Amino acid sequence: MAEKLKPLLIKRYASRRLYNTETSDYVTLEDISGFIREGRDVQIVDLKSGDDLTRQYLLQIVAEHESRGESVLPINVLTDLVRSYTTTATSAVPQFLAASFEAFRESHNKWAESVSSNPMMPKIPGFEAMQAQQEAFLKAMTGGMGNQWSAPDADTGEEEDLDAIKKQLAELQSKLSRIEK
Repeated sequence: MAEKLKPLLIKRYASRRLYNTETSDYVTLEDISGFIREGRDVQIVDLKSGDDLTRQYLLQIVAEHESRGESVLPINVLTDLVRSYTTTATSAVPQFLAASFEAFRESHNKWAESVSSNPMMPKIPGFEAMQAQQEAFLKAMTGGMGNQWSAPDADTGEEEDLDAIKKQLAELQSKLSRIEK
């Protein structure tokens, strides 16, 4: 297994321009979004103060995608997030989100394993691109945290997980068959 690359360091200058330290050129938010979709972790720091600005810029990328109609977060989820900042539940929200995304990641991994063992799935046009997009989405939604999040151990039955994966696979096959028509 390849050694995980260290995060791509982006420096923000006083002019608010973003500088890629690996390629020695200026980048945009769209470029940073592309790096993340490709599976690269990024760290954005203020050149003068050294403050970590990564969270601020990641939120800005999400906001821009949402404003362009690329909605991933339902209104009720956004509303609950805003509400959580004004309540004492704030301390529980990060743990809940971490546990939810960990469950999602595990479900995705099981789905990917079941799909890769099905010899028909990789032959579907665009399957690899769809799988890469799903992985990029997962990485973006978890902030690139990977397995660093500490979620409580789930005591779920494997049969329930398999049924959920089968249902997701059936829905995906249905969508793909509609696209081919």
